[in-house]
Amino acid sequence: MFVGEQCGKAKEAIEWYTSLFKNSQIGNIEYLKAEEADGKEDLVKLATFTLDGQEYMANDSPAPHQFTFTPAISIFVSCDSEEELESLFESLSTNGKVLMPADNYGFSKKFAWTNDRYGVSWQLNFG
Repeated sequence: MFVGEQCGKAKEAIEWYTSLFKNSQIGNIEYLKAEEADGKEDLVKLATFTLDGQEYMANDSPAPHQFTFTPAISIFVSCDSEEELESLFESLSTNGKVLMPADNYGFSKKFAWTNDRYGVSWQLNFG
């Protein structure tokens, strides 16, 4: 759920995510009517999309909330190669916040953890 300063960015994020991952596509995007969204147009009511075959849902919410994205919940991605991990990490961490740089932490050959530009948390793993 894209809330607060991220509200209105769900479609943009979905388009970006599906461009980064192979075997990805946007399924359906339904928009809020202006009267449902305090007069704001183009807010996502419900969107479905797949990233490397895994289905996700997202929406914008103009209502006030006491929460936003947090690293307490993150998307865990098993990468096929170190190169894939490095490429995803570079893209996802740009204008975001690196929580753990790409490195060998002993529990895998290479691992990285980042919040992207929207605040969504990603754990990337190879090996």
